[in-house]
Amino acid sequence: VYSTGFSWRRRLHFHCCVHGSCSSMPALAFHPAPAVRVPPVRAGMIVRPASSSSSWSRVHSSSQVVSRGVSCFAAASGAVSSSSPASSSSSASPGASTSGDVILEVSDLHARLVTEQGNGREILKGVNLTVKRGEVHAIMGKNGCGKSTLSKVLVGHPDYEVTSGSVTFKGEPLLDLEPEERSHAGLFLSFQSPVEVPGVSNTDFLRMAYNAKLQASGGEELDPLEFYGFLMPKLEQLKMDPSFLQRNVNEGFSGGEKKRNEILQLAVLSPDLGILDEIDSGLDVDALRDVAAAINGYIAAAEKDESTNTPAMLMITHYRRLLEYIQPNVVHIMLDGKIVDSGGSDMALTLEEKGYDNWM
Repeated sequence: VYSTGFSWRRRLHFHCCVHGSCSSMPALAFHPAPAVRVPPVRAGMIVRPASSSSSWSRVHSSSQVVSRGVSCFAAASGAVSSSSPASSSSSASPGASTSGDVILEVSDLHARLVTEQGNGREILKGVNLTVKRGEVHAIMGKNGCGKSTLSKVLVGHPDYEVTSGSVTFKGEPLLDLEPEERSHAGLFLSFQSPVEVPGVSNTDFLRMAYNAKLQASGGEELDPLEFYGFLMPKLEQLKMDPSFLQRNVNEGFSGGEKKRNEILQLAVLSPDLGILDEIDSGLDVDALRDVAAAINGYIAAAEKDESTNTPAMLMITHYRRLLEYIQPNVVHIMLDGKIVDSGGSDMALTLEEKGYDNWM
């Protein structure tokens, strides 16, 4: 059975890969997790020595890291960032950015749909987009103009083929990476229609995804107890009921619960760029307010956390009401596979008053 040309099994595999956990699910995986930088050990982190007989301790200075030969894991107050330098004395890694630096650069991007019968129609027809670290961008456009296609191309959806153009993420080429590699690099997609995963609890799925990211960056996996200590502050931050953790991933969830669960995944993986594909679709006013509050809470917490970079957000939406709760820095208008105009948040008001005919 196919849904938009994508079998259930492939959809589930892609869902896991986009969240970085396909290498932790052997029955679905066919891409190995990449080996990249070893994350830094910072003052204040909880660490454990290489010897299992030694006790846990807190690092008070960088010299202790060398003398003890420890392997670190993220304390409950925050996650290890894969974009950090390997040590306090080394130079910044390629693509590392400070606040305000360009994190995503899309240049003249063309892409077409790939079907079972062969190559389909071209959907993206020369997209240009620049997103800086810490910025919130919104893309608005008619149905079928290419908004969701852009998000799927960025995370490596196999149903789309890039025919020309380039994309750099944190200064490095993006398009040659597999979906899970893009996730480990710090890219996240919140699905418009989240996939149900029967038989896999939220706790297990989140721990697999987070551990896959740690493993890819050279870190040590968290056991269930350690991960629980890391996860609980995230639930409190998003004001989510802990009962979410014991339920199977999205199974039997309402529309609002599915979208909030996506934001929980966002908070756990702590990406450099979060793409929210119509996070407001199918939500009533109260559910939209709750989801928006969770997103704003995540952004505010990330800004306060000195161990992580301030994330950028790219929101795809049809309606201005989402932008009333989450204030964008830039609003883009997309028509017929291209971004035809960009401006401040007041552009959404112009769109609501005059419609897309204003840009036709």
